[in-house]
Amino acid sequence: MASDDAALVDLCDTWIRSRQHIGPKHLTEPAPDEATLRALFAAAAAAPDHAQLRPWRFLVLGPAARERLSEAFAQALLERDPAALDYQLSEARQKAFRGPVLILAVVDLRADHADVPPMERVFSLGSAVQNLLLAAQARGFASGLSSGRALNSDALRQAFGIVPGEHALCFISLGTPTRHKTPRQRPAVDDFVRWV
Repeated sequence: MASDDAALVDLCDTWIRSRQHIGPKHLTEPAPDEATLRALFAAAAAAPDHAQLRPWRFLVLGPAARERLSEAFAQALLERDPAALDYQLSEARQKAFRGPVLILAVVDLRADHADVPPMERVFSLGSAVQNLLLAAQARGFASGLSSGRALNSDALRQAFGIVPGEHALCFISLGTPTRHKTPRQRPAVDDFVRWV
């Protein structure tokens, strides 16, 4: 391997190993612009996709969509707890406005395909998300994934046209970190790999 190639491999390894979750409230501008986001989604499209089902989609949530998400978060809280207090509803609403870029990842399990079971489709979305996160990392941006019970709420499904058989899996937040975390201890290879 040429020395330039070896240096590139080392750099890629560094990007991958240094990637870590940064929560949306710790992300700020600058953030990926539309052209950069398109490059990140092109990286996502390189995910494994058995039978080319493309069993996933992404929604980039702009200002109007974040307003809808804010209300969906409040309604989702009321679905779970009809006695939720005003300050709790306000806190739920504020979560929609954290981080400069917010993306909703949706997996589609509707297709009836005997060779591509539902778990493989979820795996495909996971691969697409990881590609996107690593492409963002390579460009100097930080990222975080978030989930929660609101993703399964009727309010969120209605707000974003998530039809039966689709599932909102997670939110992806992108931006520049306002703090740096201590590197997380990763498991040793022999802790999760067996040579058989």
